[in-house]
Amino acid sequence: MLDVRVETFLTVCRTMNYTRAAEQLHITQPAVSQHIRALEERYGATLFRSQGKRLLLTESGQLLFRTAAAMHHDALRLREAIRKENARRHLRFGATLTIGEYIMPAPLLRLLEREPDIQLYMLTSNTRELLKLLDQGELDFAIVEGYFDKQAYDSLVYCTQRYFPVCAPEHAFVRPVRRLEDLLEERLLVREPGSGTRNVLERALEVRNLGVRNFRRVTELGSLNLIKSLVCAGAGISFFYQPVVQRELESGRLREIPLEDCSIDHDFTFLWRRGSLFAADYRAICFLLRQGLPFPPEAVDSGGENLHNGDRIFSERKKESL
Repeated sequence: MLDVRVETFLTVCRTMNYTRAAEQLHITQPAVSQHIRALEERYGATLFRSQGKRLLLTESGQLLFRTAAAMHHDALRLREAIRKENARRHLRFGATLTIGEYIMPAPLLRLLEREPDIQLYMLTSNTRELLKLLDQGELDFAIVEGYFDKQAYDSLVYCTQRYFPVCAPEHAFVRPVRRLEDLLEERLLVREPGSGTRNVLERALEVRNLGVRNFRRVTELGSLNLIKSLVCAGAGISFFYQPVVQRELESGRLREIPLEDCSIDHDFTFLWRRGSLFAADYRAICFLLRQGLPFPPEAVDSGGENLHNGDRIFSERKKESL
């Protein structure tokens, strides 16, 4: 169990407001302030600073948050493991919409065949929300396509996918298209801000001093299938990963828009809180899930460690709670 002052610190980090933290913890605001001061005295550093009306973490505060968040999650898992030592194992994780709907079915089938007694809980959401839930200890790990703070998480490359623009076969372009900038006259159908799919497009545009706002017309939608249907019907263009539109490309309902200056291969990332005691389990689970892919890449972690011993690691730790 974490020190109550650390619990208070984590709550303030989540709310960035002493009053709301006090309400969530059912204590007074002076008590929250006292807990934070006690931690600052213990570590000899200021944890928060004010910028106008905003409360921000200092560098020391960010370091404590990364460490304490991992400890908080591990404490929850350890308590669950002790309570359910002889019960079925539970695995809680998140995946972005693209990964959850188009990448995970085959890997999850393989995992369930190998571990029939495991109880799985998978949440699909955008990268921003999944990282938030990971920080709060609600998820064990996440598989995301969006960008993240590499200092806050340990990670493995899960797989790499092509990312490219598509349109309906008979789509009439406003002007001849050879470069990414030539698409700006088209209607862009795109996911909401915070979506990993959108983040990749925004990065590709950013290096050209452009943004989504530079498209003449933009339609934001929260459903990949709805975006695909509208693009197939000729409503505009969009950018997708290969597995998402593979069937439509093969059937001729969509076609790729070739560009001379834009070729994107993007990593999908398996990540968990940095410093977790369960890191070996997560590495093994990542490897097992990757074995179910129809296009398995070389399994190498962020430090270059080869993960082909994942089966062995997983089997050796089999009696421990996931």
